[in-house]
Amino acid sequence: MLEGKHIILGITGGIAAYKSAMLARLLIKAGAEVQVVMTPSAKEFITPVTLSALTGKPVVSEFFTANTGEWHSHVDLGLWADAMVIAPATACTIGKMASGVADNMLVTTYLSAKAPVFVAPAMDLDMMAHPSTVRNLATLRSYGNHIIEAASGELASHLTGKGRMQEPEVIVAELERFFASTSQLAGKKVLVTAGPTYEKIDPVRFIGNYSSGKMGYAIADEAARRGAEVTIVSGPVSIKPTVPGVRVVNVESARQMLAACEEAFSQTDIAIMCAAVADYAPANPADRKIKREKEDVPVINLVKNPDIAATLGARKQPGQSLVGFALETDNEHANALDKLRRKNLDMIALNSLRDAGAGFGTDTNVITLIDATGAETRLPLMPKTEAAACILDAINNL
Repeated sequence: MLEGKHIILGITGGIAAYKSAMLARLLIKAGAEVQVVMTPSAKEFITPVTLSALTGKPVVSEFFTANTGEWHSHVDLGLWADAMVIAPATACTIGKMASGVADNMLVTTYLSAKAPVFVAPAMDLDMMAHPSTVRNLATLRSYGNHIIEAASGELASHLTGKGRMQEPEVIVAELERFFASTSQLAGKKVLVTAGPTYEKIDPVRFIGNYSSGKMGYAIADEAARRGAEVTIVSGPVSIKPTVPGVRVVNVESARQMLAACEEAFSQTDIAIMCAAVADYAPANPADRKIKREKEDVPVINLVKNPDIAATLGARKQPGQSLVGFALETDNEHANALDKLRRKNLDMIALNSLRDAGAGFGTDTNVITLIDATGAETRLPLMPKTEAAACILDAINNL
């Protein structure tokens, strides 16, 4: 999967830089073309001559070559790459990447990269566990970067704990898996719904919920990375896709969302209903603001909204896959299984508000995937970006 790929290997100033030579060698053996970009401090741990000999390319470290004045374009490097791997990634560089502190060639190249970025942290255990490092890694995940989690073991301080850079073989395997997955959905059309719906009470008030849209947008981004043509029908949210090419259809109400889904569904291969659609809407929304002065407390009569997943399930054709979501507070498994069968779904993703880290507004989720046979797979607490990848892997295996 790495044959002919252009890989930027970013190396920062940590003792784990000695592993970068083996990582470069393994990438070359796998058929990749490797360009090393080092921070100045990385050269204290491993020489550019070693890395240049392994890759067959001059190592880039400064913005220009001192004796000739030749400029090294971080923009050109960012456009050239199919992937950027920063291994080892020190706490300092992770902080700069999270904050956009572009004071060296590696960080400016990272900020210019249009390709996926993989970050392999390496530092002492207390640095790894520090709240600033935890926050910065979470920030990088939220940007769509792939974090290759540090391993546990003996560290340079001779202490034992989490902070070892993953072995080069593990990093190469992660890249192989990524490029294998990016071809899974090539040529497929994927429809995703995301966010809440707002049902008007009057021109300034509505019935809604706390959905942020993060899970749906993470799925849309991941599907686009895997080569799909993605349309996301989105209720009112404050986020946008991070992957170019995702088409966004903005709607407000459940009926508007249904109309947009019906328009797209006939040409869709995979539909993932992730939106938190309001079950009810005011029967007679007021055309002017309801005033509390001199008026009785209003009585709002509700009517049922259309069930979007069930509507699409009734129209599903052979070859189409339909996936739903169920956010439950009690009798979770029974309720999710009932929805899956009643709405003619191929799979349902169940999460419970009783699980810490799951639900609305969080960057993480705890999901149980249930297929049409009733077989289930429970995923541990993980970032929604990683949960999106697991969901699409499961859909691919249906």
